[in-house]
Amino acid sequence: MSDMAENAQQPPQPQVSILSQFTRDLSFENIAAIKQQAPQGKPDIQVAVNLDARARGEDRYEVSLKITANAKSGEESLFMVELDYAGVFHVVNVPQEQLHPFLLIECPRQLFPFARRIIADVTRDGGYPPLMLDMVDFVAIYRQELQRRQAEQAAAEGSGQA
Repeated sequence: MSDMAENAQQPPQPQVSILSQFTRDLSFENIAAIKQQAPQGKPDIQVAVNLDARARGEDRYEVSLKITANAKSGEESLFMVELDYAGVFHVVNVPQEQLHPFLLIECPRQLFPFARRIIADVTRDGGYPPLMLDMVDFVAIYRQELQRRQAEQAAAEGSGQA
């Protein structure tokens, strides 16, 4: 009897399922090949990750993972790849106050392996070793974005009082 009482008091478990996932935009610029330059040495690769989420109906959300990677050898650009990869998720039993971090942390974690594979394939097909991105700390990205927004809000409030 106590097991039934405990189960009745526990909130329902969050559930998420991917309804669809797709490449919204993909760009690969093989700058070194266009300039007919052979890459020299190990390239310096800079990677940027941006996230976006929006409602798409009841309990449905579209989450976008945007990855940009620039490769340089010295001052010369070798290639640039930009990927906008999205998924439509069905999310239930997530409290409203936890929904925003859930969408921008947990959902991108599920999309990332697919986006990573696309980038590896396109760089390999472009004549380079496959670019195997390291795992991304989506919690850190979420926290940085919150801090950036708080700083912008503080600056806006400060300039409004001047």
